Amino acid sequence: MNPKHPLLTRRRAGLLIASLAAGLPRAGAATAPADTDRWGPPRPFSWDILIERARRLARRPYAPPRPSSAAATDWDDFVRQSYAAADALTGTIRLFPTRRDVAPYAVAMHVVDGGVARALRDTHGLFGGGGRADAAGWRVLDPNGMTDWMAFLGASYFRCSGTANRYGLSTRGVAVDTGLPGTEEFPAFTGFWVEQRGADHVLAYALLDGPSLSGAYAIDTVRQADGTNVQDVRCALFPRRDIQRLGIAPQTSMFLYDQTRASGLAGAPILGDWRPEVHDSDGLAIWTGAGERIWRPLHNPNRARMHAFRADHPRAFGLMQRDRHFSHYEDDSLYYELRPSLWMEPHGDWGTGAVMLYEMASISETVDNIGAFWVADQPVRAGQRRDYAYRLSWTTADPSADATAHCSNVFIGPLNPDGLPAAPDARKYVIDFSGPVLAPAGACDGVRAVTDLPASAVIALSAHALGGRPASCRVVLDLRLSGLTRREFRLFLQRGADALSETVILTLEP
Repeated sequence: MNPKHPLLTRRRAGLLIASLAAGLPRAGAATAPADTDRWGPPRPFSWDILIERARRLARRPYAPPRPSSAAATDWDDFVRQSYAAADALTGTIRLFPTRRDVAPYAVAMHVVDGGVARALRDTHGLFGGGGRADAAGWRVLDPNGMTDWMAFLGASYFRCSGTANRYGLSTRGVAVDTGLPGTEEFPAFTGFWVEQRGADHVLAYALLDGPSLSGAYAIDTVRQADGTNVQDVRCALFPRRDIQRLGIAPQTSMFLYDQTRASGLAGAPILGDWRPEVHDSDGLAIWTGAGERIWRPLHNPNRARMHAFRADHPRAFGLMQRDRHFSHYEDDSLYYELRPSLWMEPHGDWGTGAVMLYEMASISETVDNIGAFWVADQPVRAGQRRDYAYRLSWTTADPSADATAHCSNVFIGPLNPDGLPAAPDARKYVIDFSGPVLAPAGACDGVRAVTDLPASAVIALSAHALGGRPASCRVVLDLRLSGLTRREFRLFLQRGADALSETVILTLEP
C-alpha cells in the first residue's frame, strides 16, 4: 500500500490552499495548442495507436524513470505551484508539479483535439509562481476555478470527488503482487493524452509502464448533475513477465478505527484521539455473479492480512462509506461522513476469480492501509494481452444496497451476562440490518439469523425488531471463541426459505 498523498484530503493542505484561494483561478486562460512555442507538432492519435505503443513498450526491457531535476523541494513550494494563480493546460485542467519525496517523476502531457495530439513542450505560466516545472500529474477544476473534482498524481493513482464534492479513497490503474512477500510493484502512468469535451466531461488516455507490464488506458469521466462522477475505464495490458497476482480495478482507502475500537476486541489500536471514528471507507461490498450481496466491515488489524472472497463473473464490488452521520465522527474539518464510496461494475464477463481485500496495520490517518481488487483464476503469463473494461461511480449514495436489507451497524463487546465479570472465552456481537424490506409492521416477525458458525461456538443467537429505529432488525450473537474452527464467519437474515439481507462476513482478530 502507500502513504496517502496529503494534497487532496488532509487538514494542512486545506489550510494552505485556503490561504491561496484569492489567487487560484486562471482556468479560462488556457494556452491554445496553436501556440507552437508551447506545443509540439500535431500528430495523429487514437486508442489503437496507444495500444500499439504499449505493446511495443512491453517487448523492450523496462527502463526506470529518472527523478525530475526541477522537482519542488518542500511541501509549501509544492502547494504554491499547484494552487496559486496559473494558466490552465487546457480548459479547466491544471498541472501538478513534481516533488522530490511524493511525486518525483515527470509525466508527458498531450492535448487531443479531433484525433490530433500535441505534446506539451514549455510549461512556463502553467504553475503558481510563474516559473518552469515538470508535470507530475493533473487535475480538473470546477468552472469557478476554486476546487477540483478529479486528479491524477503518483504512480497510476487517480481519484474523483463524490456527490458532496469531497475527496476520499483512490483507485489506480493496476495492482501488482499486493500482499505477497517482497516488495509490491507500482507501475506508473508515464504519459497522458487529455481531451476536454466540456466542463464536466474529460476523456483521458494514459500509457502505463512498470517492471512487469505495460498498458494502455482510456478513462472517460462525466460529472453528473448531482455531483456523482462516473468513469468508464478500459485497458489493454501487456505483461513482460509472469505475474503472480495481478489486481484489476484496484481501490485504496484508509480505515483507522470505528465504533468497535472501544471494545479493544476488533484489532484496532487504542489511540489517543478524541474523535469517535476515523475512516474514509467502512466496508467492502461485493455483488457476485451468483447474485449474492456481501458486506465485509473493514478492520485495522494487528498485522497485515489478505482475504479472498469468491467472485466468479463479478457484477460489482467497491469500498463503501456507509456511515453518513456527522455525530459518529465529530470532525468539522475533514468531514469523513461526506467521503465518497466507489462502486466498480465490470463491462462484459470477467470470468472466474476472487475479490481480494488487503488490510494493513496503521496508527495514522495519513496512510492508506486498505486495498481491494479482483484477481482472475487464469495465470498471467509474459507475452499475453489482457483486456478489461469497467465503470467507476464515485458517490455518497450506497450503490451496493438493493431490495434486501443491508448491514448498518456492527458492535463488539465482552460477554458479561447479568453483570458478572466478562467471560474470557466469549464475545458479544450486535449486528443491525436496515432496509425497505424491513419497513412494514411486523417485518421482523419470524425472521431468524443464519450463520455458518459451528454449534459449539454459538452460545446464543437471536433476531428482533430494533425499537425506535424503523425498518431495522437487530441480531445479537454470543460467541464462544474456543468453539471456532476458523476466524471468519458469515451471517444473514432469513424468513422461511427467503434471504432478507445481504451476507455479512466478520473476521475475528486475535
